[in-house]
This record gives sequence, structure tokens and C-alpha cells, in this order.
Amino acid sequence: MKVGFAMCGSFCTFSKVFPQMEALAGIHEVTPIFSDAAYAIDSRFGTAEEHIQRAQKICGREPLHTIAQVEPVGPKKLFDILVIAPCTGNTLGKLSHGIADGPVTMTAKSHLRNGRPVLIAVSTNDGLAGAAENIGRLLGRRHFFFVPFGQDDAVNKPSSLVADFSRLPQALEAAAEGRQIQPVLL
Repeated sequence: MKVGFAMCGSFCTFSKVFPQMEALAGIHEVTPIFSDAAYAIDSRFGTAEEHIQRAQKICGREPLHTIAQVEPVGPKKLFDILVIAPCTGNTLGKLSHGIADGPVTMTAKSHLRNGRPVLIAVSTNDGLAGAAENIGRLLGRRHFFFVPFGQDDAVNKPSSLVADFSRLPQALEAAAEGRQIQPVLL
């Protein structure tokens, strides 16, 4: 399978996401895609350059990171499935409202024109607040699938949701068959 693997700026989850990218790259052709934030921001979780180099090493190709680079995704049918991991609340909102103003959202828009699946691995501090409505909208939309998710720290961050990234490969196989892995809520 040809997999587009888009990363957004939830940097605290990159340590869990990269091993899943590596697992997928062992059996699929994986192309990394970085949001503007993921491509440019250094954080306490590593520098942008470290993340870019790691994705390139895992996938054997440089990450796509501009709108111009990702616009051909749909017309050329570059991917069988698109993974967005981690998918931030900001990206959830844009996907929910059809906004394609960056590399990740444009990839999704271009990819969806062919009716192909998009697998979302949520990572947002407002998943049970502002982003809840957007998650709900996407759960009800055709071609959108989710990696199972739940609260990551109910006491200290009661609105925060994060995907169980270890279930990403299993969720990918289900989404490729047009099925939502269950249970979606952990």
C-alpha cells in the first residue's frame, strides 16, 4: 500500500508516532508530510531538523511540506490511504470545515477527491472542549476513520484526548477496508 503519513505539531507525541511510522514503512511505501509547524518549530521535544531527518531516514524520502508539493496527491492518486498522526485540534477544525490552507489539510482535500480513506490519530488538549464538535463531525463523515483514542490525563488535563498510537497499524488495515476499528473510544 502507498501511505501518506502527515504529522502535525503535537510534538509531545512524536516519540510515540515515529515508531509507528517505522513499523508501517517496513511493510508499506510511506511518504512523510509535515505541517508548517512540524516542519519549522523547535521544541523541548526536539528540533524541526531532527524530526525531518528522522522521517527521511525511516521513509527513504524527504517530507513533503508545501502546498505546491501536495496538490498533486489527488490528481496523481499518490496514496491509497492518508494517515494524520498526530492530528491537532487545529487540524481537526480545518478538516471539519473544509479548510485547506496548509500542507496537511491540502493533502487531505486532494486525497479525498478520489474517495480514499483518511486515518486520524487525535492529539489535542481540547478534545472534550472546543475540538469535540469537530471530532464528532469527522466521525460521521465518509472516508474519515480514527485510531482509537481516550483521555490521556483525566485529572490534570480533563479535556485532553490522545490516540493509542500502538493501534495505528491495526486501524490502518481496517480503514483501508472501509471499516472503523472498534472501540473508537478508550
